Amino acid sequence: MNADELRQLQAPLKARYKDDPASARHTFHARGTLMPSGTTCRIANRFATIDAGLHPAAGGDGSEACSGDMLLEALVACAGVTFNVVSTAMGIPYRSAEVIVEGEGDFRGTLGIAKDAPVGITDIRMRFEIESSATDEQLATLLRLTERYCVIFQTLRTPPRMEATLVRTGG
Repeated sequence: MNADELRQLQAPLKARYKDDPASARHTFHARGTLMPSGTTCRIANRFATIDAGLHPAAGGDGSEACSGDMLLEALVACAGVTFNVVSTAMGIPYRSAEVIVEGEGDFRGTLGIAKDAPVGITDIRMRFEIESSATDEQLATLLRLTERYCVIFQTLRTPPRMEATLVRTGG
């Protein structure tokens, strides 16, 4: 896809969202089925079924996906798509590119053995490795715009309001 094709693809959406801002609102959904025996949560979507379980550092055997890894994979996916869209719109070609995300966490927090250890991933590093003839200035703009328009990056940078509820469905 080139920049003109991308603009053609997005132009009607941009026009609609400008004229009717409410039409740009979207509710994202995810659902998991908790497996009664064990520690597994099965996530099924139109692309795959994934069993998520305990990370080996929390007692898992490594045979199931880790939600922390999945969070970082969501960032990789979003940043990769955003990077491609921005590079296309800017006309920045590349021969190869890869996005790598790493996150640090302390399992003492999630296992409840150190109250001063946070629960969760506390530091996330994202880098792009790119082979391109673009100038340093073009690449700096590409990175800045990727950060700005990447939904997952911005969601993690400025966390949304969150709530949890429990609803009884049967006896």
